[in-house]
Amino acid sequence: MARKLVDDELWEIIQPLLPAPRRRKHHPGRKRLDDRQVLTGILFVLQSGIPWEMLPQEMGCGSGMTCWRRLRAWQKAGVWKRLHEVLLAKLRGAEKIDFSRVIPGSASVRAVHGGKKTGPNPTDRRKAGSKHHLLVDAQGIPLNVILTKANRNDVTQLMPLLDGVAPIAGKRGRPLRKPQCVQADRGYDSNKHRQELQRRGIRHQLARRRTAHGSNLGKTRWVVERTLAWLHQFRRLRVQYERLSSMHEAFLRLACAIICWRVLKNSFC
Repeated sequence: MARKLVDDELWEIIQPLLPAPRRRKHHPGRKRLDDRQVLTGILFVLQSGIPWEMLPQEMGCGSGMTCWRRLRAWQKAGVWKRLHEVLLAKLRGAEKIDFSRVIPGSASVRAVHGGKKTGPNPTDRRKAGSKHHLLVDAQGIPLNVILTKANRNDVTQLMPLLDGVAPIAGKRGRPLRKPQCVQADRGYDSNKHRQELQRRGIRHQLARRRTAHGSNLGKTRWVVERTLAWLHQFRRLRVQYERLSSMHEAFLRLACAIICWRVLKNSFC
């Protein structure tokens, strides 16, 4: 089980990013569970969608609460964000990043227990929900992801998605910082954003509202829909169960990193 979820190559990348555990001199308590075993449990919950308390003990990953605490600690330490950045750099080194254009997209999910980043979902009879905002490159590689309330308009997250992409290294010379073009559907129609993209020297192809269909953007921006489908193959992301939005964000960023890893290892067609 551990080899399938956390293989040796992936572990070599993740291990240096994990913070060193604190030494407890006066009250050491039980021996700390191995980080790799705990990560296996976290990935099992992410992929299967099971509740933390139902994590199989025979996996040797400790209790669900142990995995939950470790996930929260690593999220606070920025482990998943750094892991995503490292894998993007490796993808660029392997010539698998195409910055000729980037494409934003979003998908709404139901929120069971509510929370700060939940709101009435206009596509689900105003039930509580959240929205995953995703930015991908021309090949569908996830570059950035943001969690918001379900009633936040897509266009409000366009610039935060762009600004949140860390410079992508992986090659000699300057890291990738600015895409050549942004392509988006009618949900991102905004003259203000067109002007801002133009000011930054970024070409834009934003479909306009109240115009006849036939923008032909679907021929190239379908990759973001495919990556959203990949993202929601992780069953824990199909519904937001976490009361703390930071925990769901940790799962989101970890899932993006795993997608990058699978692309790097040619696990996707």
